Amino acid sequence: MRHRVAGRKFSRHTQHRELMFRNMLVSLLEHERIKTTLAKGKELRSWADKMITLGKKGTLHARRRAFALLRDKTIVKKLFDEIAPKFKDRAGGYTRVYKLGWRQGDAAPLSLVELVTFAHPEEKKKSTITKAKEALGRVTPKKKEKGEKVEKGKEKPKEKPKEKPKEKAKEKPTEKKDKKVKKEEKEAPKEKKAKPKKKSSEEKSK
Repeated sequence: MRHRVAGRKFSRHTQHRELMFRNMLVSLLEHERIKTTLAKGKELRSWADKMITLGKKGTLHARRRAFALLRDKTIVKKLFDEIAPKFKDRAGGYTRVYKLGWRQGDAAPLSLVELVTFAHPEEKKKSTITKAKEALGRVTPKKKEKGEKVEKGKEKPKEKPKEKPKEKAKEKPTEKKDKKVKKEEKEAPKEKKAKPKKKSSEEKSK
């Protein structure tokens, strides 16, 4: 019986469990909030608290210990330079866990784990006029600028697009003449062949 035994095993062996929590801890320190199951979220709190206490020490030895677990230089730098200084006056409890209900499919209880110092990025509120303009821009097609029209008008007279059709027009009568010559050549041998036939019939009558 495992009454009052600390830690959760999650049906995984030790190495798999440690790697899983390392990945979750790196994601938590990078994004400052992650979504996971409730049991994993509660277990992740102790891992995060230990890393932040190392960050608060700020010594070289603490950096090396943090890097031994996280294995990511950028995350270690963020932990010691950005995250840990925010918790100088706080003696623990660096994370919070929200319950998000149950997951569809297996009905696992979900949770949102985040750092206490997490703050949503401030979004600039748009005025009603800008919102109306954006809505009109989506509905109505965009009109061409006057400058573009003027440039197009200037470019048209410079070009000479009518030269090619003239060449084609000149070529057409020559083609017609060639066709007539070919027809005459075809008709000429037919007439020559017809004349000797008549002569042969006259000779037979004689």
